[in-house]
Order: sequence, then C-alpha cells, then structure tokens
Amino acid sequence: MNLSLTQLEYLLAIDTYRHFAKAADACLVTQPTLSMQLKKLEEELKVDIFDRSKQPIIPTEAGKDIIEQARIILREAKKLELIAKHHDDTFEGSLSIGIIPTIAPYLLPYFLGDFLKKFAKIKLIIQELKTEEIIMKLNKDEIDVGILATPLHENNLIEEPLFYEEIKVFAHYDHPLTKKKNLDHTDIMRNDIWMLSKGNCFRNQVINICTNPIKMNDQLKYESGSIETLKKMVEMEGGFTLLPELAVLELPAKKINQVAEFKKPKPLREVSLVYARSVAKKKFIDVLKKQIIKSMPEELLNKKRGAVVEWK
Repeated sequence: MNLSLTQLEYLLAIDTYRHFAKAADACLVTQPTLSMQLKKLEEELKVDIFDRSKQPIIPTEAGKDIIEQARIILREAKKLELIAKHHDDTFEGSLSIGIIPTIAPYLLPYFLGDFLKKFAKIKLIIQELKTEEIIMKLNKDEIDVGILATPLHENNLIEEPLFYEEIKVFAHYDHPLTKKKNLDHTDIMRNDIWMLSKGNCFRNQVINICTNPIKMNDQLKYESGSIETLKKMVEMEGGFTLLPELAVLELPAKKINQVAEFKKPKPLREVSLVYARSVAKKKFIDVLKKQIIKSMPEELLNKKRGAVVEWK
C-alpha cells in the first residue's frame, strides 16, 4: 500500500471543511490537486471515503473509520519530531490553545506577558471557543490544549486542574442581595437575574447552583454571551448576575460593596487544562500549567474552600 502523510492531511482538511475548495485553500494547494490526491487514496483503499452526492459532502460509514485512523496516524507522525525536541533543553515551536470566553479576558492578563517573555520561541495561537467547540477540536487534533471549566467527563481527554474560582453575586448598588451576608441558593430564585446565553457553560453552572428553576423577567428577556455586558446591564437596569472570582477581582474598590457571597460550602468553578491522551506537546503544556498556577492569587489554588459546581 502506497499512502502518504500529505494525502491524509488533505483527507482531514476535507472532513473539517466538508468543501473541496475551502479544504484546498486551507492546505495551500489547488482544488484539482486536492481532489486528485483524494481520488488516489480512495483507489488505493478501494472504498469511497466521502459521499459526494450530499451537500455539504459527508463521510461514508467506511470513511468515518478511515478518517479516525488517519487522525491517529498523523498524530503519531507528528510525535517523532516532538519527541526529539522533548529531550533537549530548548522550548521552540507552537502551542494552539482554545479558551472559553468567560475565562479568557480575566485569566490571560495574569500570565500571558510573562509566558511570552520567558518562552520567547513558543508561538501561542489562542482562540476563544465554547466548551463544545474545544472538545470537538481537541478530539480532531485541531488544537493542542483547552482552558475551560471542568469536570467534562470525557474519557478520551485528560484534565489537569489549574485553580478554583468562587462564584459570587454582583448586584445593583441598592439591590437587597447586597445587604445580606452568606447567601443561600434560594436567595437567587428571583426574576431580576441577568444570564449568559445558552451554550455558555458558566450559565449552566449558575443554573446548577439552584435546586429549583430560575424565573426570568417576563417583561424583558436579555441574554448575553459576555460577562462584561451583564455587569453593565446590572448597573444600568438593576437586578443582579453571577460572576466568577477573577471577574470580581478586577472590579474597582467602589464596586466591591455590590458583591455578595454564598454561604459554605461556597460554589466553585474548577478551571483546568484539557488535552487529548495522545497529545504530542506535553512539554509545552507542562510549562503553560506551571506559569498559570504561578500567576494565580493563592486563595484560588485552594479547592477545599468550597464545592465544585458541575457545568453540564
């Protein structure tokens, strides 16, 4: 059998984009070249890998298994160079990171500058993605590591916890929740809560804090993908929202009296590095983990101060 790694790379690009022209652009080749190489691969294997009658094209049943095996082969091939680099003292290469939007703007400023200075030859490629997108891209080897809320309960992924954020209430300055200490979960069963839109795992964690469904405002329903927008809605329209601890830590001193905490055990969001079991860049991931933990306020490293809230 005469297969090439290039053919397998083209195969995975077609699976990713489900479009020959887009896959060819991503591979920096012409569409006829990409199509010809796929045809050669199918002839060599004596099977149709894609159903071209569908739009967009989709893998055949046999194609699904072939694509998965191609992914494994390419992953293992990439390890050869990385294994060699792992045994020297240099840190040179790239690391692609997926990070969820409710973590990115608060975490990145803590460690990014120092990391880039210390490891000047590591190129970081960072994308803000939702949890489901990160899981998909990790499984497809499209990114090296994710930074997101855990536990995920994904058997093929490894989770290494970084820190634990307390989940707190941020309310309008004259809201009754700001007058109460040690909130109970029943205290937030109100219809003046501002929520993240569906698809954000932090929204699910907020819902999971409560034992009963949260009632939303009947007159105005507004859901945002941004924690910063929710904070502004609280300031302008009243009500309250829930914030992860890193978002609270950057509040100006005059806003701290608008923050209320839950009674013990305090709800925590576990934030972890997540990567595939066969990841080839473990050396880079290890130094990333070390740098993040080093930059964190000490209290965020203590898991025992509360209880981790599931996000699913």
